[in-house]
Amino acid sequence: MSAARRTSAARRTGAVLLLRGALAHVPGDPWAEGPAALEAWDDGGLAVGEDGRIAAVGDWADVRARFPDAAVDDRRGALLLPGLVDAHVHYPQVGVMGSMGLGLLAWLAERTLPHEARFADAPFARAEARTFLRLLARNGTTSALVFGAHFAVAMEAFFHEAEASGLRIAAGLCVADRGLRPELRATPELAYEESRFLARRWHGRGRLRYAVTPRFSLSSTPELLAACAAVAADVPGVWVTSHLNETPDEIAGVLAGFPGAGDYLATYEAAGLVGPRSVFAHDLHPQAGELERLAAAGAAVAHCPSSNLALGSGLFPLRRHLDHGVRVALGTDLGAGTHPSVLHEASAAYLGQQLLGDAGVTLSPVHLLHLATSAGAAAIGLADEVGDLRPGRWADAVVLRPPPGSTLAAVWAHADGVADLLGPALMLAREEAVESTWVAGKSVWDARAAEPATGVPAPA
Repeated sequence: MSAARRTSAARRTGAVLLLRGALAHVPGDPWAEGPAALEAWDDGGLAVGEDGRIAAVGDWADVRARFPDAAVDDRRGALLLPGLVDAHVHYPQVGVMGSMGLGLLAWLAERTLPHEARFADAPFARAEARTFLRLLARNGTTSALVFGAHFAVAMEAFFHEAEASGLRIAAGLCVADRGLRPELRATPELAYEESRFLARRWHGRGRLRYAVTPRFSLSSTPELLAACAAVAADVPGVWVTSHLNETPDEIAGVLAGFPGAGDYLATYEAAGLVGPRSVFAHDLHPQAGELERLAAAGAAVAHCPSSNLALGSGLFPLRRHLDHGVRVALGTDLGAGTHPSVLHEASAAYLGQQLLGDAGVTLSPVHLLHLATSAGAAAIGLADEVGDLRPGRWADAVVLRPPPGSTLAAVWAHADGVADLLGPALMLAREEAVESTWVAGKSVWDARAAEPATGVPAPA
């Protein structure tokens, strides 16, 4: 029997399962605590209860002593981390990844929006949803805030596939009523009706949540943004996500379309769309007042560094956000982003901050792991459920193992404990290094299996 099937058989018994290997997570705040925010074990143990929650974490000998009769999944030679969290990723953009040589607005008009128009076809949309969700799982992403398609049939297909995937997904119908191709536009009335229908049908169903999703203010009238706010008011607990301050041209267009607004953020504020359940992508060119108001509202920003670099949009002012108390997480922004891996974004975030010199933040592996896991969980409303490996959390985890002969394997051969594994993992590990991805103690991806795991629809 293969290792993957032995693990599956152990889980079906309903007993506690012990994972053994190098473990690391960031249950503390590295901005306040520095390296002390990290907890790590060179030979660690993670006990997963039959309910899918973490029962214990610590040194292997201590965890084994607590559960002497439990089945063991031995992952020595690998590194086990909390499941990765993607705070901004586009479902209908897989097919345009790698489009080069264009800035944001030209990239949208020439590459992205024509492709997104294809999602009016439900079978096409469902196949793309399946591909997209598989990419998340095989890259170690267990939770994501997903920017949806412009068509209700595409989002219905997406939610069906997301439910089957076992992942924790928040997503919603992307809406716009000006500035885009005609087939991607909706009236405020239609946007409200379709969004409310989808939100009532899918929000809170299993591991799914709904996110009200105006594309950005550049493609929205005040009436459309008001319709989005009405959906959020009608369906309590939904999220709001959009774009903010990505490029100077975009900002100029927004201010021209909203002549009474003093800045970009004000266009969302006027509609009541800025609050603790709001996540805005990019925010590369904020005014000081916008940062103050984002922090006061408790809103979060998804930093998407590879997208910002690929489109030439700018370098993220992380220090300014932190100084103002704005919550920040990582987003891959697939498909302007260049890889569906949150680990890839962590390495790009590090490099971007290095380019900013004194205006940037020198990011340690502890900071980067925090941004990729616990900060992301907090940004998308899952801070009490996932993001670290403390007992009581859901057992959402990713197991990284270097492929034989790979660059990561060559670097890890010289490692002396977890401290030497983490930095190279963040810089070098990509989907080929993801051995397993777990949600609530069950596999949603296992590279060792003959067939990839399809996830479990049971809620958690």
